[in-house]
Amino acid sequence: MPGLRWRGGWRGRGRPMKPRWIGVVPPARYFVPLPPNQPPPFQLQAAVTLTPDEIEAIRLVDMEGLNQEEAGERMGVSRGTVWRILRNARLKLAKAMVEGRPIVIATHSITSAERREKWKKLG
Repeated sequence: MPGLRWRGGWRGRGRPMKPRWIGVVPPARYFVPLPPNQPPPFQLQAAVTLTPDEIEAIRLVDMEGLNQEEAGERMGVSRGTVWRILRNARLKLAKAMVEGRPIVIATHSITSAERREKWKKLG
């Protein structure tokens, strides 16, 4: 299955984050709410940021209808990890919609699909 690898970066103590396989990179980077009768504001100070693995989990579970175990297999992580990713992503989306915050999609640390086989061999 072609896909992209996303590794969010290691943030200090504990175990480093396991790479997650991303099938699709979203075409948009920003979603900004537009209040009625006002010009578009483009302020990203209070923006909610979704990571590539959160977008992929939402795509697999909510759009493609996979269960969390199947999504975990596709992403290369456990079912519990998919559950945590989905919980965080849905919370962020709800906060953005209720509070009228912009949504930013992070695209850092995504590597190409051709390197997937190399990463499989390494670990």
